[in-house]
Amino acid sequence: MNSSLNKYIKDLDISTLSNERRSTLDTVKNNIQSKIERSTPVKLHFICTHNSRRSQLAQIWAQTISVYYGVYLEAFSGGVEVTAFNETAVHSLKKAGFEVVKEGILNPVYTFTFDSDKPSIKAWSKLFDDATNPQTGFAALMTCADADENCPFIPGAEKRLPLRYDDPKISDGTTQEEEVYAARSKQIATEMKYIFSTLNS
Repeated sequence: MNSSLNKYIKDLDISTLSNERRSTLDTVKNNIQSKIERSTPVKLHFICTHNSRRSQLAQIWAQTISVYYGVYLEAFSGGVEVTAFNETAVHSLKKAGFEVVKEGILNPVYTFTFDSDKPSIKAWSKLFDDATNPQTGFAALMTCADADENCPFIPGAEKRLPLRYDDPKISDGTTQEEEVYAARSKQIATEMKYIFSTLNS
């Protein structure tokens, strides 16, 4: 893993997480643990309305930090509408240490590289049932209230678990925009570190 990203993950402090939040994260961790113990593929599908901020950040951090801790899984994301991966969210990942390449204009495809020896992550806004997303055998993790409340049934999901995050969109156009997005990205990264660092091997 590249040195800047390695340091970023190493410096994340999971002791800052509340017991209430740990309880929510433990439902995700326990699902992953049970899959590992049964030698069953782990597939996490993060879902939010527009697949433009929280679900994308969660997918990328889950995939990256699982590699950091030597856990094999596949992470995905999708929404109920197609928009575009928010550029400030992308920038927050770039500042954390990812190498980022952008292709396209209206709904760009971003390639995130975190390790020269590992596959890069491709991310763009798409529906949760897009052909590139898993159709069966996955845990659906609902990262926003709208998707959680308006998608009571996710076809093919073995589990449907709430993992809500506040929307950084509230800061769009303000002087705090970059700071808010960076904080949300860091929060999600910290929570993924908690999940993967506390799994039993």
